Amino acid sequence: MKNVTDSFASLGHWPSAGSFGLNTDILATNPINLSVVLGVLIYFGKGVCTDLLDNRKQRILSTIRDSEELRRGAIEQLEKARDRLRKVEREADEYRVNGYSEIEQKRANLIHATSDSLEGFENDKNETLRFEQQKAIHQVRQRVFQQALEEALGTLNHCWNSELHFRTISANIGILGTMEKRTN
Repeated sequence: MKNVTDSFASLGHWPSAGSFGLNTDILATNPINLSVVLGVLIYFGKGVCTDLLDNRKQRILSTIRDSEELRRGAIEQLEKARDRLRKVEREADEYRVNGYSEIEQKRANLIHATSDSLEGFENDKNETLRFEQQKAIHQVRQRVFQQALEEALGTLNHCWNSELHFRTISANIGILGTMEKRTN
């Protein structure tokens, strides 16, 4: 670790052809760099994230409305099933002597089928909501990452010139050479 620290320390004293130099004061440079990067991400990403989230919110609300309509339909079916149940119960009273067990079986099957239908509708609604949420989160993450990467590449392409590129390569070669000599 001392070798790496010495390498960076020697870079701070590397002669330059002008105003280029390496600031090795980590406390002075990292907070500034981080605040600039975060500021750029917040400034450029806020509108995109807001638009994506608003669109996703509208889709989720639409899905919820659709699910509510399905739920209303299920409630109507439940009411119809209850009406049929009442009818079956009336028939059961009439035919209690002749076929009580058969009618009870029909009643149980009807209740069970209705319960299963409602449970299926509720599960479908919940699964649709979870899927849409996960899809929205994934799309927002992907969009923010893509835009941050495009901004970073644009900044790098704008700032790099051939002299700076050559100096960086030479400095890295020097560091590798120093590290190789110390390990041998």
